[in-house]
Amino acid sequence: MALVTPMLNLIIDTDPGVDDMVALLLAMAHPEALNLMAITTVAGNVTLEKTTRNACLIREWARRGDVPVYAGADRPLQRAPLYAEHVHGSEGLPEFAVHPPAEGAAAEPAVDYLVRTLGGAAPASITLAMLGPQTNLALALRRAPEIARALRQVVIMGGAWFNAGNVTPTAEFNLFADPHAAAEVLASDVPLVYIPLDVTHKVLTSHQRLEHIGALGTRASERVAAVVAPYIQHDIERYGLPGGPVHDANVIGWLLDPGLYEGIAASVEVTCEEGEDFGRSVLREEAMGAGSVTWLTGADSEGFFSLLEAALSRLP
Repeated sequence: MALVTPMLNLIIDTDPGVDDMVALLLAMAHPEALNLMAITTVAGNVTLEKTTRNACLIREWARRGDVPVYAGADRPLQRAPLYAEHVHGSEGLPEFAVHPPAEGAAAEPAVDYLVRTLGGAAPASITLAMLGPQTNLALALRRAPEIARALRQVVIMGGAWFNAGNVTPTAEFNLFADPHAAAEVLASDVPLVYIPLDVTHKVLTSHQRLEHIGALGTRASERVAAVVAPYIQHDIERYGLPGGPVHDANVIGWLLDPGLYEGIAASVEVTCEEGEDFGRSVLREEAMGAGSVTWLTGADSEGFFSLLEAALSRLP
C-alpha cells in the first residue's frame, strides 16, 4: 500500500452525507499522510445547517478536535437549492446517529477562510478535496482569483461521461446541484482531478462487506456499517448492481494511494443551459498531458476497501 508522501496539506469541502462521512473518517485516520487543515461545508445532500452539524459530529467521532469546521454557502450560485434527502435521509445521516455536537463550527465563514488561507499560502502548497457542489471555491475565486496559485490540485467527486448520471440520465448530483460553480472552477485553470461516477460505480460495497467492516471492532467501523447499509440499498435497487458505491471516499482513496486508480487527460465542460442536459459534464479526451483535467476511469476496488478497513481499524 503506497500511501502518499510527503504529507499533503489538505482542506476538505463537503456536504455530509453518508459517503462524505466515510471520506472524512478515512482522511482523519491518516494524520501522518494528510495534514487536514480544515473542513468547509456547503449545502448539498442536505441543508447547510445539517451538513455543518454532521461535519462537526464526524470530527467528534474521530476524536479530531484539532480540525476546525467552517460553514459555507447555503445555496447554489444561481439555481434553486437541490437536496438528496431521499438518498441520505432527512438528516444526512441515519437519525439515530444524529445529536448536537460537543463543539460547533468556527465563527469565520468558509469562503472567508479559503480566501485568507489560500491567499497567505505558498504556491502549489494546498490540496482541496471537494465532495459536494463547488459553490464555496467558486465564490472564493470570484473574490480573489489570485488564490488559485496556492492550489496544488483540486480533487473533485463529480460528473459522469462513460457512466449514466444519477439525477438525470446525463447528470451527476454534485454538478447538477450547482453547474455554474463547477463551470467557474473549470475556467479558473486550477489543476483538477475529477472522480466521476465512471469510477465510483466500479468501487462497490455490499451488505456482506459491511458486515465484515462492522466486525472490525471499533466504534468507527460499527457506525460506517450501520450508516452505509441503507444508503447503498438505494443504488442496489436503482441500478441492479451487486453492491453500492461510496462515491466521496474515493477522493481520499486517490489522495492516499493514487496507484489504485487509472485516468485520462481530458478537457471538460459543464452544461449550464436549462434543458435535458442541464448539469451534464461533457468530456473530450486529449493526448496525455494536453488536457486540463485528469479524469479517472478505473480503480482497484479490493485495494480501496483494504485501505478503508485499515483506516477504520485505527480510529476509536
